[in-house]
Amino acid sequence: MSYIEAIVLGIIQGLTEFLPVSSSGHLELAKAIFGSQTIPQESLTFTVVLHFATALSTLVIFKKEVVQIVKGVFEFQWNEEMKFTVKILISMLPAIFVGLFFEEEFELFFSGQILLVGLMLIITALLLLFADHAKDTSKKVSFFNAFVIGITQALAILPGISRSGATIASSVLLGVDRTKAARFSFLMVVPLIVGKIIRDVQTGTLSFENSQIGTLTIGFIAAFIAGLLACKWMIAIVKKSKLSYFALYCFIVGIIAIGFTVSSN
Repeated sequence: MSYIEAIVLGIIQGLTEFLPVSSSGHLELAKAIFGSQTIPQESLTFTVVLHFATALSTLVIFKKEVVQIVKGVFEFQWNEEMKFTVKILISMLPAIFVGLFFEEEFELFFSGQILLVGLMLIITALLLLFADHAKDTSKKVSFFNAFVIGITQALAILPGISRSGATIASSVLLGVDRTKAARFSFLMVVPLIVGKIIRDVQTGTLSFENSQIGTLTIGFIAAFIAGLLACKWMIAIVKKSKLSYFALYCFIVGIIAIGFTVSSN
């Protein structure tokens, strides 16, 4: 992988992690366009590093909220911050279950499964379309909501299902306030990404070769900067109920991906 490819993939990850168009799906499409010959584990390593970059950009954007949550937790009281933390933990359960018992199966999806990406993008488009027509409310995320949103996050491991799109859409369809839905969606994934990287490094599943350091670093920086811009943009988009535009985009790209797969066989 060249530095140019790493920069392009980093920018794609940074933008699409927050915009509801599936970061993993677009990364797989970009790798197919570049003709990437990386084996599934190397491809997954690059994808995980870019996800870590966007997780870091999330912490920067929501630094005030994160500090408040940490302070609230260490007060050891059943306050709003502690409740929010528990909801985050509940939302992590489905993804942790999938990661522990089906990790090897899901790794196979990160090896040029363009037809799958196309189909999942169409599903993402439908979710966004339904969510964009949901009624506005001022409801907070409940404990039950957190678990349901966590299930959609687990399903978003599939490339082509937008994690932010699926979690925000499910939140809105459950009646959660749009701004609160976006905030919860962006913060709920951070512990999962950090935890996965720590676990993979400890077990040796995620390994870095010297030849990869340069491209991984360049990709990380590009994803971080793009993530900062996209996170702020997405919050404004959700408030204005403009998800239908992204639904149309996902549908078109999904059809193109399916058509590309069919025509190449």
